[in-house]
Amino acid sequence: MQVNEVMAVPLGINKLLFVRATVAAVALLMASFTLSARALDLPALTLDTALADALANNPELAAVGWNTAIAEGERLQAGLRPNPEVSWDTEDTRSEKGTNSFKITQPIELGGKRGARIEVAKGAQSAATLEQERQRNRVRADVIAAFYGALRAQQAVQLAQQSKDLAERGVTVVTAQVRAGKASPVAVTRAQVQRSAVLLELSRAQMTQTNAYQQLAVTMGNVRPTFAQVQGDAEPLANIPSAGLLLEGLADTAELRLAALTIEQNEAAFGLEKSQRVPDLKVSVGSQYDYESRERINLLGASMDIPLFNRNQGNVLAAARRADQARDLRNASEQRLRAETLQALGQWRTALAEVQSFDTSILPAAEEAVRSATRGFEMGKFNFLDVLDAQRTLIEARTQYIQALADATSGWVQIERIFGNTRALFRAP
Repeated sequence: MQVNEVMAVPLGINKLLFVRATVAAVALLMASFTLSARALDLPALTLDTALADALANNPELAAVGWNTAIAEGERLQAGLRPNPEVSWDTEDTRSEKGTNSFKITQPIELGGKRGARIEVAKGAQSAATLEQERQRNRVRADVIAAFYGALRAQQAVQLAQQSKDLAERGVTVVTAQVRAGKASPVAVTRAQVQRSAVLLELSRAQMTQTNAYQQLAVTMGNVRPTFAQVQGDAEPLANIPSAGLLLEGLADTAELRLAALTIEQNEAAFGLEKSQRVPDLKVSVGSQYDYESRERINLLGASMDIPLFNRNQGNVLAAARRADQARDLRNASEQRLRAETLQALGQWRTALAEVQSFDTSILPAAEEAVRSATRGFEMGKFNFLDVLDAQRTLIEARTQYIQALADATSGWVQIERIFGNTRALFRAP
């Protein structure tokens, strides 16, 4: 049987497959050339470097950092005393009979208002520091998620390249079998369909890798990637902290400490509102000059509001209820974080067990099945459909492996988002 006869059987389908394969191959060549050129100039990126760059350059973290300076200014303002007032009065505009008065009035705060304001401002300072720590944990978690997303994308490209090599080998093998008259020409078309699908999958994997690199660069505070590739182990850390250890440290997380501090802030605000019930005293001293009698009189006075109707009772009640609300919100946050911790930990453990299962048994078995099916087809023992089924099984297993990696990383990232740097908590399971 001649080769042209083999290739002419499904002519319309082959032309379409040839066009698709050509387009995919050109895209792969262009992407490979671009990545190779970039790799000549840019270094590989490690997780520690990514974290350091993000903590130094992330704009959201820098913006939150200004809250500390803002709170410091508010603390300074809270401790200032009221300014004195100066006034000048005249009772008659005729210079020969007029009376002029000059007076200085100093408000004196009573009821501990200044001390209460300072306590509220101190709480705001502490809250700004905790909010910065919480934002740092978020940035750290985002960087870890983006970094391992880039690592998975790199591994997906490598696996897709291996699948492409398998598909190419399948086309070569089946073409040789058809030339030898040992297989149907339709098998060539099936092999080409498989190769075209794998080429498109490889193209998608490379596009995903480019997007993952860009996302990692943005998380680090850069406009574009400043690295050629990411370097590290795509599998999340295998030493998982115990649930008991994490739950014991839940009260020390930035979010729960901030929730507890919010209670203290609201209690301080309640004290400030209670201090507002006491009216301030205004003491004045001055001098009055009468042009008609040509006499100067010293003035001394004091004034105070009478809390007859407005005793700030509404604001006191609202502040008390806010303190109660803060306590309930703190309890709700603890319950939510407890549930999220257990859920993330379970997801991490389950997904990591799946990853280890893929590494030790599923992927090696699927790869061996492809090799055995290919050898058996070459020897005439298996149908080419067996080879295609083995290749599809391997591709699906690799896809599931990448998803298991993503699930394990997602669980780890959620723990990082809650607890911050959890490396100190890691221990052998």
